[in-house]
Amino acid sequence: MRGYKELPIGAGGAWFSYAFGGGGGTVVSTWSWRSFRPVIDKEKCTECGLCELFCPDHAIVRTKEGYVVDYEYCKGCGICAHECRLKAIEMVKETFLEEF
Repeated sequence: MRGYKELPIGAGGAWFSYAFGGGGGTVVSTWSWRSFRPVIDKEKCTECGLCELFCPDHAIVRTKEGYVVDYEYCKGCGICAHECRLKAIEMVKETFLEEF
């Protein structure tokens, strides 16, 4: 197994795949790991950028309309909601779990 010093600089979210023998830095969809998902309240959000900064999967991105969550890669860890000073992000239960 490779140590952190051998990981490529700027690998972003692809480091996991690289470190563990993945497909050449391919980022894997992680939505199926999620039991809760973040929902951003646009009224409360001041676009400070903390959610984007702390998201370990780079699943929160800034657009012209404000910050949005890319649910394909969000694993529902809740770090964004925890770091939001204004509590503009709420973690809600995934709807697909209601089937079980």
